[in-house]
Amino acid sequence: MLINSAKTVLAVALVGAAVSLAGNASAGECPAGQVARDALTSGETMPVGVTDEVLSTIDLSFKGEAWKGHMLRLRRLVIEAGGVVPWHAHDVRPANIMVVEGAITEYASNCMVPIEHKAGEVAAESIGLAHWWKNNTDKPAVLISADILPPQMADDNTM
Repeated sequence: MLINSAKTVLAVALVGAAVSLAGNASAGECPAGQVARDALTSGETMPVGVTDEVLSTIDLSFKGEAWKGHMLRLRRLVIEAGGVVPWHAHDVRPANIMVVEGAITEYASNCMVPIEHKAGEVAAESIGLAHWWKNNTDKPAVLISADILPPQMADDNTM
């Protein structure tokens, strides 16, 4: 009886952990039923209260001709309270963004409602996504961005 009880406790713990992880996996994503193509087609066009610091770059040309001029870039963005990262697309510049401190709201082309991102969450950005971000809180939001910058954007200050 004790063995069955221990197995039950272990099973409940594993299910609880799985449910908890599944909940976290969807945090910071467009809610089910709200995903839609061209849900948003424009947004804020000017940066407001954003500090964008390039921390490191790696020239990816060593990967071969197809990579010539591409840069792997790591940046730290600080978005002040009320600050805006303007509308931009990721068709040629994939990125991963991690919220390190604070919280920020994303207004995405593929979601009918704003997406809330909090510290510890990561947003993957790639082909088909255009969006803008706003810090709707009263504290700065700090983001770390890793992106692949194509040659045509080498001198571009695109967020």
